[in-house]
Amino acid sequence: MFDVTTNGATIPALGFGTFRISEDDVKRIVPKALETGFRHIDTAQIYENEAAVGEAIELSSVPRQDIFLTTKVWVSNYRHDDFIASVDESLKKLRTDYVDLLLLHWPNKDVPLAEQIGALNDVRKAGKVRHIGVSNFNTALMNEAVALSDAPIVTNQIEYHPFIDQSVVMETANKLGMSLTSYFAMADGKVFENDTLEAIAADQGKSVAQIVLRWVIEQNNVIALSKTVGEKRLVENFDIFDFELTGEQMQAIHDLADENGRIVSPDGLAPDWD
Repeated sequence: MFDVTTNGATIPALGFGTFRISEDDVKRIVPKALETGFRHIDTAQIYENEAAVGEAIELSSVPRQDIFLTTKVWVSNYRHDDFIASVDESLKKLRTDYVDLLLLHWPNKDVPLAEQIGALNDVRKAGKVRHIGVSNFNTALMNEAVALSDAPIVTNQIEYHPFIDQSVVMETANKLGMSLTSYFAMADGKVFENDTLEAIAADQGKSVAQIVLRWVIEQNNVIALSKTVGEKRLVENFDIFDFELTGEQMQAIHDLADENGRIVSPDGLAPDWD
């Protein structure tokens, strides 16, 4: 395991995501993830499993201070007072007095971004969060968020997998000193049907999932979120630190990007993508 350090935050490069994982599965698999070696756990208010994540962490053998814990505020809670109350509720569910990283989950045009960023800064000043960031922001919103914030914006969590070109967002993140955090790295299963990825996996003696996760974290200041409810796949996903992709292999994966590769773009939430 290695870390990504940007804007004062040191974040494990490989995280365990809990999107669409039920509470029962969270309670079962998160302790296994921590036992395997994961130290970065990602959840969100809208996932409705923060309480299960908190219970799983509390019941694990890994001390809370050794875990990098991320959650996200949902868009309906962006008004300042609602924001503060929702963070307090998240902390109660997570059974902790702080999270390591708090993100705005999606843009919300109905609430001024200055109010959203102000609330992020307020909970940070109160010691409830160590670092702040955003998710699903385009480059214009990234620049605006940084300009509005007293505290550093440490990451933008975005859809990123071999079939989407995020080079424009990545360039902006690098200029702003931010990291990118990749979700949907497996492209909702599409990676497992790709001949190029299968060939690289065979050449490396690894699985396609391992190749994709390695491709993500070999890029500059990019963090990968993996997800599974299977213990065998969990161990496999963590086993990506004993090999490197060649420059040719990295480029071959980049070349898979397609202008129609985006999967996640919900109406009413998605910004004007770069």
